[in-house]
Amino acid sequence: MNRTELPETVLQRRAIVYVRQSTVAQVQDNVESQRRQYALADLARAYGFRDVVTIDEDLGRSASGTIARPGFEALVAQLCQGRVGAVFCLEASRLARNGREWHHLLELCGLVDARVVDGQVPNRV
Repeated sequence: MNRTELPETVLQRRAIVYVRQSTVAQVQDNVESQRRQYALADLARAYGFRDVVTIDEDLGRSASGTIARPGFEALVAQLCQGRVGAVFCLEASRLARNGREWHHLLELCGLVDARVVDGQVPNRV
């Protein structure tokens, strides 16, 4: 995907950068992953988003289903309100660890015409 493939109606909405690592040990030891995830905000701006919000409340929280993820919940709420044009993440699997959550998120994106941009996939700006 490149910037020219995004409709103006998508670019006028918010881009959310979702930052997450599953354990406290990962947060402490894998700082390169965090750096790469936070850098997605620059990619969102390069795509043409002016309103870029980083959600990182779920750092150190597993997505196993037994631990609350307020960041993910905030992301879903903003999607449902139609405020989000794109969700930027490093490895889409960080968004949802089970199929139900992942499919629900993709369905919501489809309903509001939002995109998921995976920073692992080579992007063309």
